[in-house]
Amino acid sequence: MALGGMIEDLPTLDEADVKDKTVIVRIDINSPMDPVSGKILDDTRIKASAVTIKELASKGAKLVLLAHQGRLGDDDFTTLEQHAELLSKATGIKIKYLKDLFYGEPVAQAIKELKPGEAILLENVRYLAEEPVARSMQDQAKTRLVQNLAPLAQIFVNDAFAAAQRPHASIIGFAAVLPSYAGRVMEREVKRMTRALNPEHPCVYMLGGAKVDDTIKILEHSLSKGLVDTVLTGGLLANIFLMVSGKDIGGPNVKLISDKSYLKLVDRAKVIYSNHAHLIKTPLDFVVDVQGKPKVIAVEELPMNVELLDVGPKTVAYYSKFLAEAKTIVVKGPMGVFERKGYERGTLELYRAAANSKAFKVFGGGHTVTIVNEAGVASKIDHVSTGGGAAVSFLSGEPMPGIEALLYSKRLRQRR
Repeated sequence: MALGGMIEDLPTLDEADVKDKTVIVRIDINSPMDPVSGKILDDTRIKASAVTIKELASKGAKLVLLAHQGRLGDDDFTTLEQHAELLSKATGIKIKYLKDLFYGEPVAQAIKELKPGEAILLENVRYLAEEPVARSMQDQAKTRLVQNLAPLAQIFVNDAFAAAQRPHASIIGFAAVLPSYAGRVMEREVKRMTRALNPEHPCVYMLGGAKVDDTIKILEHSLSKGLVDTVLTGGLLANIFLMVSGKDIGGPNVKLISDKSYLKLVDRAKVIYSNHAHLIKTPLDFVVDVQGKPKVIAVEELPMNVELLDVGPKTVAYYSKFLAEAKTIVVKGPMGVFERKGYERGTLELYRAAANSKAFKVFGGGHTVTIVNEAGVASKIDHVSTGGGAAVSFLSGEPMPGIEALLYSKRLRQRR
């Protein structure tokens, strides 16, 4: 099904009768963690998930919460004990954390003993070897996780938009066997992101950040569909487009692109540029480090033996004109090395320029929430996606199994 048709068809909590029913809720509370202390550094997703949990509890549902944290082998792969404490604080409901329990009599008994308005959080589902294996919805329904938990519940709610691009057991398996609905995070993300895929023109994309493969995917889809009128580039993406336009950007910047294995993306960028050069804007000036101090250089001064760390004031003024005239704006990633002190100004000023536009504005990407908060513009933005990779997949027109599973469940109910 086309992404544009999801708004009308997506089953939401408005359609669900949850009173006195056991509801399995897949949330996404995967959070950045301090690698030394193991403490959660940002609870944005936890606070977002609290909205759906509070609503379901207030309607008398008995809640079984499923979530993940990190990946096996990564520094942030850990239990959900901290998450339960922060969820309890965010919801005002005591979230009982069941350590190391997924199936069997102890977890079954805990679920059966739930009273309306109560909630338990099971352990990190990625402790289960079956969880991250990509399978069809019908095959995921046969996993131990679904086979053991589904008979104990009457409804499934997927509120994990940030994992909706993954065909994992906890994301799509329950939708094959239980009436399934989108939680409020999922609903809001799909509605706002779909609007970005059906934009009012002129539509301006401002794209930066380190994950150039993601931005290239977004551009390939959006430009081919005629969704975007102007692309404002920053960071490594800008460097690559300067390269493909014939500009020598200097050894350190070519090396950085090579070290990140992004040279393979240059050919794809060449194709994009050959077809849409008139839509793609690159910086007019940069901020570089000269003897430990920021210095503005014009693009005409390249090549220089310096790394391009931020966009300069002429670029900010140039890009700001497009942002001011836009009717739809999509922003992903910083315009330079935002985290390095003294080289964040261009990113902050352009985020503020975008936020002050009268356009419909969608911001998304790994560092975007941090930048939005530092720029002090969160209240001026129509939608800041918590999706990360899911937002990229959505904007790239890629399959979204988590959403497709909800649509399947609704069609199944309608046929009965």
